[in-house]
Amino acid sequence: MTDAAQLRIGALSRRVGVSPELLRAWEQRYGLLQPSRSAGGFRLYSSADETRVLAMQRRLATGLPAAEAARLALAETARGTDDAASGGPARLGQLSAELRVALDEFDEPAAHAVLDRLFAAFRLQTVIRDAVLPFLRDLGLRWERGEASVAQEHFASNILRGRLLGLARGWAEAAGPRAVLACAPGELHDLPLICFGLALGARGWSITYLGPDTPIATIQETLRGRRQALIVISAMTAERLDVVQAELTELARDFRVGLAGAGATRELAGATGAALLLDDDPVTAAERVAEEWR
Repeated sequence: MTDAAQLRIGALSRRVGVSPELLRAWEQRYGLLQPSRSAGGFRLYSSADETRVLAMQRRLATGLPAAEAARLALAETARGTDDAASGGPARLGQLSAELRVALDEFDEPAAHAVLDRLFAAFRLQTVIRDAVLPFLRDLGLRWERGEASVAQEHFASNILRGRLLGLARGWAEAAGPRAVLACAPGELHDLPLICFGLALGARGWSITYLGPDTPIATIQETLRGRRQALIVISAMTAERLDVVQAELTELARDFRVGLAGAGATRELAGATGAALLLDDDPVTAAERVAEEWR
């Protein structure tokens, strides 16, 4: 999609997961959409309109009223791209370093303050891909080398999980395709899966999040009578998925299943009949899913 206006409102609705009626309301009440007219008099929408809608969805997900969310979305996108206008990689790197220090030193107020600045200055996907995920990878490596304590890992994970789940409020209400996200039985590391859900939700998907240590039978119960959902099951080790291979195979006969996390392998995906192997980082994986689902 280029900057030139080219989408009818129905196509824009499908891209962002917002009904045409609500898009028209946002256009009329807040000026969020700024369409041009085709030769035949039809409204045509551009990538800039899509960007403003996605920005508004992010603000609404934090609990802001619609009018305030629209005001902030318009201000954000009026600067060009929020990431570039906020100082780009240098600013992002600085805030990421401050976040690491705050979390390593168990400074909860400072950590929340840095996260506030990150989420205010950059797109959600940028914060996840370029700040949160690199921190988690680095923390894991430091823990393996004995350079970070269990207490530091638990503290940082709890702070980040709380903030990310706060942003997830309302992610089940989108009008787009539905994804059911769960960690494999015995798997407790759910932060990457939350990041994936947020990135997918930002693209208009409806998210049902089942969380850590989810029995496969529970997933099947959740999906009873709903054949169109995508199921993503995550695990950090292959063993977590190997022990439920038969159940995954049965699930994949009836539903489109994606395997994610460091434990997901091409061999297991082939053996179970899983439709997707999501071995990218969570944001890239979400972008790929959204493109392939169309």
